[in-house]
Amino acid sequence: MAIKIKTKQELEKLRIAGKLAADVLVMIEPYVKPGISTGELNDIMAKHMTDVQGTTSATLGYHGFPSESCISVNDVVCHGIPEHDKKLKKGDIVNIDVTVIKDGYFGDNSMMFEVGEVKPFAHKLCQVAHECLWLGIEAVKPKATLYDIAYAIETHAHNNHFSVVKEYCGHGIGSEFHEEPQVVHYTQPELKDIILEEGMVFTIEPMINQGKSNVKTLGPNKKYPENTIFPVKTADRKLSAQWEHTIAVTKEGYEVLTLRPNEKPVLP
Repeated sequence: MAIKIKTKQELEKLRIAGKLAADVLVMIEPYVKPGISTGELNDIMAKHMTDVQGTTSATLGYHGFPSESCISVNDVVCHGIPEHDKKLKKGDIVNIDVTVIKDGYFGDNSMMFEVGEVKPFAHKLCQVAHECLWLGIEAVKPKATLYDIAYAIETHAHNNHFSVVKEYCGHGIGSEFHEEPQVVHYTQPELKDIILEEGMVFTIEPMINQGKSNVKTLGPNKKYPENTIFPVKTADRKLSAQWEHTIAVTKEGYEVLTLRPNEKPVLP
C-alpha cells in the first residue's frame, strides 16, 4: 500500500482531529488519582467525546475492542481494556491512549500519568520514554528516513538501560486509522529506504520497557473473548511506558498535530 501524501485540506482536518484528541488527555488529567477505576476514566472521556466534542472514538468496536480508550497500567504495554473493578493506586504509572474521529479524519495520541508519588525508577522510565518520543520527533524532516527516527529512539532507550518493544509500532494516519508507513522504533536496514516528504502524516509512539523487550498477549481467554485486540504485557512483568503524538512532515521539518497547550519538547 502506498504512503498517502495529504493535501492542505486534509491536513487542516487532521489538525482539528489532532487538537480534539489532545484535549481529551488534558481534560482527563485531573481525574487520574488513586481510587478511581480505569472504567470510570474511560466513561468520563467517552462522555466528553460525545457530548462536548461531537467526536467518535476510533477504538470502540475496532476489531472488537470494547472501549473508547486504551488504558494500560504498570506492566501493560498497550491495548489495556478499561475496567470498573480496576482501581488505580498510589505508585501506578498509567498510559491513556485516545483516538478520535472528526469529519472522517483521525487524531491519535497517548501520554503517561504518574498516580501520586511513584518510585524513582518508574519516574525515570516515564521520563526516558517521553524523551524517546521527542528525539524521534526531532528527527522528522524532508529527506530524513524512518531509520533516523528509530535510531534516535533506540539509542536513547539503550543508553538508559531500557529496551524498545518490537512487536508494535507507529503508523500512517489520515482518513483511515492505520495507513502506511509502519513507523517502527528500533533500527532495521530497510527503514533507510523510506524517505520522508512534505505531506506525510504518521504517529510516533515508542513503547519502552524497564526490563527486556519481550511481550505477551493476554487472550483469547474467558475474560477477553475472540475477535478483540487483546491487552499486551511485558513478559518479565516489569514496567512499560509509552507516549504518542501524530506528526505531519512539513517543508522545514515537522508539525505536532496532537500538541497539548503549553507543551514543549522534552529532550535529554
